[in-house]
Amino acid sequence: HGVSSGVVGVDGDGMINHTNDVAGELFGRPGDQMIGRAVRDVMPEFVSIAQKAREGSKRLTPVQISKADRQNNNHILQASASVTQAERGAVVITFDDVTDMVAAQRNAAWSDIARRIAHEIKNPLTPIQLSAERLQSKYGEHIEDASGVFRQCTDTIIRQVGDIGNMVDEFAAFARMPEVVFKRFDAADV
Repeated sequence: HGVSSGVVGVDGDGMINHTNDVAGELFGRPGDQMIGRAVRDVMPEFVSIAQKAREGSKRLTPVQISKADRQNNNHILQASASVTQAERGAVVITFDDVTDMVAAQRNAAWSDIARRIAHEIKNPLTPIQLSAERLQSKYGEHIEDASGVFRQCTDTIIRQVGDIGNMVDEFAAFARMPEVVFKRFDAADV
């Protein structure tokens, strides 16, 4: 109890000899139903990491494994394995569900990309608008244009640049994380 990591013990023959509640929850069956069964049948995601632990160093760098639960929700597990001294070939696999953390990292990355795109789009808008306004003020009165095509075209450029600028601002605002709202509360209530 109180452990957030899943723990699975696998003996030298590849049979599960220990699981904790976290492992049981994620794999959709009580731990005692997994004990005595082959890890390749119950948790095939862990076969290769267990084998690598047996073949290599005592501690592996964590690897990320994708696993779908019974509701078909995909989970990302960060798992590592180590060989135990108790029995030849026995391995202890520990893992954490890092799905929310990975999603937060992806959201932060997309937010940064959106901010950069908005910046790159917005950069040329001001010179375009200023150029159209300058054309209007400098040449608008000197051009013989009874139908007003020159004025209409420059007005369209200025209006469309403004619309694009508003869309970029909305895009950039969407990419920003919501602002933190500080409130006083009684910590005992938490």
